[in-house]
Amino acid sequence: MNVIPIEPKETYDWLLNMHYAKRIPQIMKAFGLYDGNKLIGVTTYGIPASPSLCIGICGKEYSEIVLELNRLCLLNNNKNESSFLVSNSIKQLPKPTIVVSYADTAQGHVGYVYQATNFLFTGTTKERTDMGGRDGKHSRHNKDSSIRVFRSAKHRYILFHGSKTDKKKFRKLLKYSVLPYPKGNTNRYDVIHKPSTQIIMEF
Repeated sequence: MNVIPIEPKETYDWLLNMHYAKRIPQIMKAFGLYDGNKLIGVTTYGIPASPSLCIGICGKEYSEIVLELNRLCLLNNNKNESSFLVSNSIKQLPKPTIVVSYADTAQGHVGYVYQATNFLFTGTTKERTDMGGRDGKHSRHNKDSSIRVFRSAKHRYILFHGSKTDKKKFRKLLKYSVLPYPKGNTNRYDVIHKPSTQIIMEF
């Protein structure tokens, strides 16, 4: 297996037809997991929608180097594929980068892939409603406060990518408490058929 950078547009079919969110997030970096010449997984990184989150991790000075791992989607989700894709894509990000990602409790996610790749667990967000688009999905651009969308509780994971000095510095600056990893059962999704007849299993 090999992980290489790909164009964001190469992930669109995967994210719209395979991933449970069924929408394309803001993408700055995209990577593909290949088995030979076959693309068997994708992951994407983008600027988090919340500026306060970027500031709230290690302060305003380092807010501009925060990226969110915002999508992870595999064709078969065989053993170790997800952690291989995550760890090897992060190695190809600029140094230093602060990576944040979430495991959605409403989807039965615990975040074991992040635990396996040495992310820090920094707590669980609270359920809430926030502004959404007219399509009923979350939207950072919507200004109509009358449209509210439920946001489920999510486990928050953070990883520092950089030199040993960078990692030590960011760990001291981290404003969230580092907590024991959550445990529990995690859902493996039913097989979903793509229009092209490929199948995948989400997690």
